[in-house]
Amino acid sequence: MTDERFMEIALALAKKGMGRVNPNPMVGAVIAKEGKLIGQGFHERYGGPHAERNALRNCKENPEGAVLYVTLEPCCHYGKTPPCTGAIIKSGIKKVVTACSDPNPEVAGKGIDTLRTAGIEVVTGILREECERLNEVFFHCIQKNTPFVVMKYAMTMDGKIAVACGDSKWITGEEARENVHLDRGRYSSIMVGVRTVIKDNPLLTCRMSGGRNPIRIVCDTNLYTPLEAAVVELAGKAGQGKTIIATSCKDKEKQEKFKQRGCEIIVLPKENGHIDLKLLMKELWARGIDSVFLEGGGTLNFSALQEGIVNKIQTYIAPKILGGEKAKTPVEGMGVERMADCIRLKNQRITRFGEDFLIESEVDDTCLPG
Repeated sequence: MTDERFMEIALALAKKGMGRVNPNPMVGAVIAKEGKLIGQGFHERYGGPHAERNALRNCKENPEGAVLYVTLEPCCHYGKTPPCTGAIIKSGIKKVVTACSDPNPEVAGKGIDTLRTAGIEVVTGILREECERLNEVFFHCIQKNTPFVVMKYAMTMDGKIAVACGDSKWITGEEARENVHLDRGRYSSIMVGVRTVIKDNPLLTCRMSGGRNPIRIVCDTNLYTPLEAAVVELAGKAGQGKTIIATSCKDKEKQEKFKQRGCEIIVLPKENGHIDLKLLMKELWARGIDSVFLEGGGTLNFSALQEGIVNKIQTYIAPKILGGEKAKTPVEGMGVERMADCIRLKNQRITRFGEDFLIESEVDDTCLPG
C-alpha cells in the first residue's frame, strides 16, 4: 500500500476519538512492516494513552524496522502521559510518516527534531489538509485560546427557517438530522437562546447510539428560562450532561432556583442589550470548553456574528419553498447597513444528505466588525 493509503487508515482511526478526547486532538496511528499493517491504534479518551502507544501495544509482531504512520506530529513532552517520541525510539521504528505538525508550542516541530536526532527518518505532509480539517477545533484553540464556534441552521431554498407562526419541524430530512446529532456528540457544548427554549423546549442532547451529550448553554439575558424546561430538568439527571445558563440577571433568589435543579449560572454584563458573548466565550474557555455548537435563532445568530465569535457556519438547505414576508430567517437582528459591511465567508465545502445539502463555510475573520 502507498503512504497515502496507510495515512487514510490512520485518519479513519483518529475519527473514532471524536467527542471523547476534547480538548486534545483526534489522532490515529498505524504501523507497517514490509508493506503489511502490523499494528494500529488511536487516541481513545482524554487522559488515556496516545495513538502511537496504542498502535505499538497492539502490534502483531516486533515493530523494529517498521514504519509508523501518524496523523499528527508525535509529542515530545510530559502531559497526561509520557512523550510518545521516547516510546517510538525505544521500539526500533526506522521511519515515521506524519500528516501535519503539532501547533502546540510545547511540540511544534520539536517532536520531529527529536526523532531525527535519534536517527529516525521522518516524512511530513501526507494528507495534511485532511488531518488539519479533522482537528480544526484543536488548531484554533491552541492558537486563539478561545472556543471554536460553529453556527448551524437549516433553511429552505428561499431562506426560511420557519413559517410565520414558528412551525419549523422538519425542514431537513432524517439523514441531515442524523449528521447534526453526530456534531452534537463531536463538540463540547451546544448553545441556544432563551427564545428557542421557550418556543421549542428542546432537549439539546445527542440522540445517537453511543453518543456523548454536549454541555447545554442557554443565553438568557433576563433569566426567563422556565423552571420546567427540559434543559433545566435534564441538568439534575445523571449522564445527561451539564446545563449552563448565561445571564445578566443579578437576582440571587431567582438564580438559586436554577442552581437547586443542577444548573450552573454565569452572570455577565450586557453588550448591545444582551449578554456579552465575547466574555461568555472567555468564561467557557476557563471551564475547559473548547467548542460551541450554536443552534440559535435569528436574533442570537446575528449577535454572535456581530460580536465576531463565530468561526464556521453550517448551512443545511432543503428543497422546499415556504414564502411569506413574516416567515423566520436564519440571521435577523438589525443587519448590516451597507453591502460593503457584510460578513464574508470562505472555503466552502458542499455535502449531500438525502435530498438536502450542507454548505460548510469558514468565517473570514479579516472583515469582522470591529
